[in-house]
This record gives sequence, C-alpha cells and structure tokens, in this order.
Amino acid sequence: MDLNHAYYLVHVVEKQGFSAAARTLGIPKSRISRQVKTLEETLGTRLLNRDSRHMSLTEAGEAYYRHAKMALECMVAAEKAVRKDKHALEGTVTLSCSVGVAQFALSRILPRFLAGNPRVVLRLHASNDYSDMIGDGIDLAIRGHAKLLPDSGLIQRRITDVPRHLFGSPGLAKHLGASASPSDLDGQPGLALGWRPGSSTWSLQGAGGSTASVQYAVRMRCDDMVSLKEAAAAGLGVVALPAYVCAADVAAGRLSRLLPDWTAGFPEISLLMHERRGNPPQVDAFAAFLRRELPDVMNCGGSG
Repeated sequence: MDLNHAYYLVHVVEKQGFSAAARTLGIPKSRISRQVKTLEETLGTRLLNRDSRHMSLTEAGEAYYRHAKMALECMVAAEKAVRKDKHALEGTVTLSCSVGVAQFALSRILPRFLAGNPRVVLRLHASNDYSDMIGDGIDLAIRGHAKLLPDSGLIQRRITDVPRHLFGSPGLAKHLGASASPSDLDGQPGLALGWRPGSSTWSLQGAGGSTASVQYAVRMRCDDMVSLKEAAAAGLGVVALPAYVCAADVAAGRLSRLLPDWTAGFPEISLLMHERRGNPPQVDAFAAFLRRELPDVMNCGGSG
C-alpha cells in the first residue's frame, strides 16, 4: 500500500474537492486525481461519488477515510518523535583503560556523562593488559605511554601529559627533610608499579632540565595503585605514581610528596579510536567528552 494514495485522499476530503486540495498541496489537480483513481483500482471499490459540482464519500470511502486519517496522524506523530530526539544520544559505547585510570579519573566524570545521556550504555573494560580493540569490539581506548605508540591503523588523539611524582609516608618526608635531594633516596625501599620484573631506577627531571637517576631497593611490585598507595602510607617505601592518583591522600595527610622540585616523568595519555567516519554518534560524543574533561582531572594535585 502506497501511503501517498491515502495522503491525497484525506486532503481531498478535508478540502472538499480536488481543486482545493491541489492548491493547498501546490501540485497539479490531475496528479491528485490519478492518485485517488489508482487507490480505488487497488482496493477494487469506489471511494468517492463525484460529478462536476459535488463530491461525497461512499460507505467504503467513509470507512477508508476514517482509518487512513488515523494512520497518517500516527505517521506524523512518529516523525515528530524522531525529530524531537534526533539529537539525543542512544546506544552502547565500549571503552578500555587501565584500572588506575578507571578508579582515579573516570570515576569522577563518568556519572556526569551518563546522567546527561540516559540512553547511552557504557561498557568499561578496566584492565592493565592492553586489549585488542578490533578483536574485542572496543570503540575507544585510553592509553598511557612514554614513547610513541606503534602505528596500528587507529586514530590517536593526545589528551594530556600526566606528571608522576614521588610519594611516601609523612614520617619519611619528615625524616628526609625539606632540603632532601635525589641522592638521599639512593638505596631507599621502593614500591614499583607493575608486577613483572623490571627496572629499579627512578629517572628524575628537575628544574632547568637537570636530571638524576636514583637506584632503589624493591620491596614490592604490584599493578594495583591502591595497594601501592597503602604500602607507601604505611611506611614500606617510596612510590612513583601519577599526581592525580595521590591527590586525595596528600590532602588528607596520608601521603606526602617527596622531592617536590623533581618529577619522575611525564607519560602522555592518548585516546585511541577507529576511523573518523562511520563511528556512531554516541562514540564520537563520548570521545569528545573524554578529551575535554580528562585533562583537568589528570593534572590536579600532587603537591605537599
């Protein structure tokens, strides 16, 4: 069934004639007449009684007009509903990131995005192992890296650089004193991020481009930042972590920043995504939200 046929018939009835309907719709009268005739032939019955001066609905025409009018009203309502919500985001977004980013950065901003987009469903894969974005069906990934990421065919967008600072217990900070230098940490117990065997050296950068290398005695290797913070607060050693991860602990007096004139690196945080074209609207909108909001979250705190 061609809804155009019903559309033209309803207009003819409501405008009480073919000429008036043609003027209202801005189309030739002959076109409307053909549409109505085709409709009658399709249905196998006459819908209109008409002569040169009068027009009226047959019994079948009255029944058809009544139902056709309701159907067209439903179509109009459907179109309005779509137009009204065409800017409302809807669908699923799958994001991959490290556990630390999920706990200490995303947790502060995700509720706001989801509250403002009630039809968006977020699937968050928090893991310290890199995921296969294509194989695992991941839309976006947040990655921290000190060097350029390998060319994977994905689009890479810089979010921010994140300062890593040295933290320890307030007791250790007091023992070292305000004038402590990198050499004062040589041989100190250290807590390393990452459970696999690796380096036991902090490469520090100071003011004016100065650098220092500090060898520490590994007490624990762990890929969970919460456990490392707890161990540092308990006086088990010094840990190098992103400043934003320890900001609340420093403010609460549970941790202190050591060597405040030195940093332990500035890893870059990037957002990986698929080709620009073809991404669903909710994915593009979430990517823009992350690039806008994460820099402020990841560059807070760390002094003290």
